[in-house]
Amino acid sequence: MSLSNNITAILNFISLLCSVPIIGAGIWLASKPDNQCLHLARWPLVILGFLILLVSLAGFVGAFWNRQCLLAIYLFAMATLIVILIIFLVFAFVVTRSDGSVEVPGRAYKEYYLSGFSGWLRHYVGDGSNWGRIRVCLSESGVCEKLSRGQPYITADQYFQTHLSPLQASCCKPPTVCGFVYENPTVWVNPSNVASDPDCIAWSNDQSLLCYNCQSCKAGMLGNLRQEWRKANIALIIAAVVLIWVYVIGCSAFKNAQTEDLFRRYKQGYT
Repeated sequence: MSLSNNITAILNFISLLCSVPIIGAGIWLASKPDNQCLHLARWPLVILGFLILLVSLAGFVGAFWNRQCLLAIYLFAMATLIVILIIFLVFAFVVTRSDGSVEVPGRAYKEYYLSGFSGWLRHYVGDGSNWGRIRVCLSESGVCEKLSRGQPYITADQYFQTHLSPLQASCCKPPTVCGFVYENPTVWVNPSNVASDPDCIAWSNDQSLLCYNCQSCKAGMLGNLRQEWRKANIALIIAAVVLIWVYVIGCSAFKNAQTEDLFRRYKQGYT
């Protein structure tokens, strides 16, 4: 095996390793309660990661056994997959640029409003049929039930100093502006300012309803999604940079391999 093919084989092994964080990020996103309910970009990352793995494996085989046709297919397919990955990253950054969060005085957590998120995400969760399915899924996921039994909040002040996730801060309690009195994480009574927000009326102490019908719950869902996508994007950016670097060097190695093959044939008198 020529030096160029050796280099190409090593580069393909590196690109094969790059598929691992992409697959891992996809599985991690799919395992989150909000993504399980939202079904938005749930498995595309996993599929993309497996395609990169398979294409890298094909490139490795082509380099190891000097199959120039297989290497050419590898270069074309990998370029396409890298472009798809970059498009996904750009899209994710654009739609998650705004976080929709608002600081609440005297609270360790933030509250979320739909108006602070991108129009594309607002349209997706705002669709009646989509949210009906998401709402039922959230209720069955037990995200608020886990909050109630996960840590005993003896007083309201202890609860107010807890760092809640966007989903918990928006779906498991009423908006602070409503003036509800805290009894426990999912039971609030005696609102003093019901007219301040339509979500004040939507709130219910029924544990199957809570604030799942609230606009703030939709915003909290998007807040959770944004945080998770931003974390996953770190691994994806690193993988994309390495893949681009590997691809550029791989193209050069492929060109050198063709030159070496042509020179070898010339020496053997086949030209």
